[in-house]
Amino acid sequence: MSDEILINVTPPETRVAVVENGILQELFIERTRRRGLVGNIYKGQVVRVLPGMQAAFVDIGLERSAFLHASDLNAKQLQASPNGGIETLLQEGQELMVQVSKDPIGGKGARLTTEITIPSRYQVYMPFASFSGVSQRIECEAERERLKSCIDAFREEYGSGGYIARTAAEGVDEFVLRADMLFLFKLWNAIQEQYAQARAPSLVHQDLPLAVRALRDLYRGKVEKIRVDSREVYQRLVRFADEFIPEVAPLIELYTGPRPLFDIYGVEDEIQKALQRKVQLKSGGFLVFDQTEAMTTIDVNTGGFVGGRNLEETIFKTNMEAAQAIARQLRLRNLGGIIIIDFIDMQDEEHRRQVLKALEKSLEKDHVKTSISAVSSLGLVEMTRKRTRESLEQILCEPCPSCGGRGVLKTAETTCLEIFREIIREVRQYEVKALLVLASNEVVERLLDEEAPTLAELERSLNVRIRFRAEPQYNQEQYDVVLL
Repeated sequence: MSDEILINVTPPETRVAVVENGILQELFIERTRRRGLVGNIYKGQVVRVLPGMQAAFVDIGLERSAFLHASDLNAKQLQASPNGGIETLLQEGQELMVQVSKDPIGGKGARLTTEITIPSRYQVYMPFASFSGVSQRIECEAERERLKSCIDAFREEYGSGGYIARTAAEGVDEFVLRADMLFLFKLWNAIQEQYAQARAPSLVHQDLPLAVRALRDLYRGKVEKIRVDSREVYQRLVRFADEFIPEVAPLIELYTGPRPLFDIYGVEDEIQKALQRKVQLKSGGFLVFDQTEAMTTIDVNTGGFVGGRNLEETIFKTNMEAAQAIARQLRLRNLGGIIIIDFIDMQDEEHRRQVLKALEKSLEKDHVKTSISAVSSLGLVEMTRKRTRESLEQILCEPCPSCGGRGVLKTAETTCLEIFREIIREVRQYEVKALLVLASNEVVERLLDEEAPTLAELERSLNVRIRFRAEPQYNQEQYDVVLL
C-alpha cells in the first residue's frame, strides 16, 4: 500500500492525516477560531525584563504575554553585544521583531525567538544568520556539497542571511532551488516593509493555513496521493502546487464520495483510540500512557501474551512490538517534552540493546526532533521530543469538572463537530428530511449559539431540518442523532 495525505475540511476545522501503508501515523488539527501561532512573526513590545531568569515578557497582542529567553535572542538583530545579560539587550517599552516558536500550552504563554526563520518547500531562510547548512537527513556527501555550493553562490549574489536546504531539496535542479531562494528573499523584504509600517503589538506575517502547510512540509517522495474533500481547498492547493511544487500537482485529488473521507481509512476510529490511556498490542500486550504537566510516562505490559518458548523470549517480543507502537503513538498523539518509557525488565543485555535500537529506528520517521538516552539503572528509557504545539488530547479534550482534573472530557466544540459529521453520515446513508439531536445542555446551547451559522449552512446544503433536545442526564460527550 502507498503513503497518502488526507485533508478533511469543514468550515470550523481542518484536519490532516498522514497515512503510511494504510495506517494512520500523524494527525494535525487546526480550528478556525484557534489557529496555531508557530511561525507567525509579530512586532512586539517588551513589557517586563527579568534579569534573574534571563528572560523577558513581550506583548504581541495575545491574551497572555509571550515568553522570550536570552538564549533565543539574536544580538545581530538587536545590534548589540551578545556578551551582556538580557538587561543589556532589552528594556521595557522596546519594540522588536519576534517569531512564535511554541504555541501557548496549558497555562503557559507562547514561546518567542528573534532568530527569524522563513520556510519554503526546499529551504529555510534565516535573515539574521551568518551561516548556511544542509539537512542531516541528506546523507550523500556529493549531494550535500552540491546544495551547499548552490546556496553559497546565491548568498554571494544577493547578500546577507543564511539558508538551510531541507530534505525535500535532495536532487532538485539548481534553477528550481534558486527560484525558491529568491522567493524567500523577496518575502523577507515584504515582511520588513510591513514591520516598518506596523504599530506594536501587531501581527506582521502569518504562516500558511494547515492544508497548504501540509503540502509544503509533509510531502515526501513516498507519498503517492493527496486527497482533499473540499473543492475550494482543492483548487487552492492545485494553484499553490502549480506555482511552487509542480511535481506534486498531479497527486492532488478531490474526493467527492458519499462516505466521509476519514471513515474510509478508519481515521475516526484511530483518533478515538489515541485519546485512550490504554493501547492494545497485536500480541496481547498493551501500553499505558499517562500525560502530566511535567512529563509523559509509558508503561509496557505483557497482558494476555503468553507466547514464546520462555518468559525472557515473551518479554523480548512484547518490548520489540511496543518499541514500534510507541514511536507511532508519539507522532499520532503529538506528545512532547520529557518521555519516560518503562519497558518490561529484560535480563539479556543483547535484548535490551535490540529494543533500544528498534525504538531509535522507528523514531527516524518522526520529523520532530527526538533524543534518546540509554536504559537507566532502573530499566527506564528516558527521551525527549520537541514540543511546539498542543498534544492531540489537549486540542480535543478539557479537564473533567466532575473528577477534579484526574480524567478528561471532550469539549462541547469537539462534540458539536462530531454531531455535524454524524448528521452528514446519516443523511448520506438514509433518505431523511428531519433529524432530532439529543445532547447535553452545554452542547445544545453551543449548537444554537456559536455553531448556529454552521448549522444553518448544514441544513441548507443537506436539505434537512434539524431539531434539538437537551438531555440533563447526558454528559458533554454523549449525544444521539434520531431519524424523524
